[in-house]
Amino acid sequence: MSSRRSPPRLLLVTGMSGAGKSSVLDALEDMGWDCVDNLPVSLLNSFVHGSGEKECRLAPAAVGMDVRSRGFDASALTQLIRSIHGVRGEILYLDCAGTELMRRYNETRRRHPLAADRPAEDGIARERDITAPLRAAADNIIDTTDLTPTELRDELRRRYPSDSDEPVLTIVSFGYARGVSRTADLMFDMRFLDNPHWVHELRPLTGLDMPVREHLEKDPAWFQAMDRLEALLTDWIPRYWAAGKSYVTVAFGCTGGRHRSVRAAEEMSERLRRAGFSPNVRHRDLASQPSDTIEEDPGHAAADVSSGDSGSELNE
Repeated sequence: MSSRRSPPRLLLVTGMSGAGKSSVLDALEDMGWDCVDNLPVSLLNSFVHGSGEKECRLAPAAVGMDVRSRGFDASALTQLIRSIHGVRGEILYLDCAGTELMRRYNETRRRHPLAADRPAEDGIARERDITAPLRAAADNIIDTTDLTPTELRDELRRRYPSDSDEPVLTIVSFGYARGVSRTADLMFDMRFLDNPHWVHELRPLTGLDMPVREHLEKDPAWFQAMDRLEALLTDWIPRYWAAGKSYVTVAFGCTGGRHRSVRAAEEMSERLRRAGFSPNVRHRDLASQPSDTIEEDPGHAAADVSSGDSGSELNE
């Protein structure tokens, strides 16, 4: 039986300045990766193989490079990372919305590396153009706009598990009113279900509570939808893994991310466990407060289902 090892991974961590490159390298280092930041491009091959060593390193390595790195050339770097002998070159591009990058620069009082004497937005726009070839060639893109440091670390563990780990399946709930899930491979909209927010006594509860579960199970569409989605996912998820994906994220959304999507994520996780999968579950907006002003539902704007109050705009 062959005992050949697969080549160790060499991950180029790049993207927009301020998008979280240092946080990513810190997280990867905690996960056992050999990491270095702002390495001059001319030293990349030496970092991989060492001085005078014939064999390259066996541990996975991550190198952080951006427009500040000496010798940075997006097009040339894309080719270089793929051509180094003895490693499996990959690119992780970190993206972030311009408004959020501006907020981060204002908050930290740092200057953008490409806008030392001009507004930060000028440097951000220029950097997007410069790094476009790397984004186009990236094996993975992570948008950090809405990710907390903890969520970013969780995302890295899902995308870069050790070679001995089994593929990772994550079930996520979210609220459309707070933005779609940016990490989902498959996304399902549960807003066709009866909304528990319109029931006065259910509004402060979540999809983790039994009264909300019982309310949704009374909706004729509930079990039919869950059965069809279960059949779809149990067929598709193994196909994703067979195609080489080391992680799959399935997201369920509703308006506020507290009732229908949470219950759907919990229900599907239970079903998939019974089918032999081991899903992780994350509820992005579970801790958010109920809001009566997210959107107006013409069918319920006139009255609360339980209390009979009139003239209220009640939504999840």
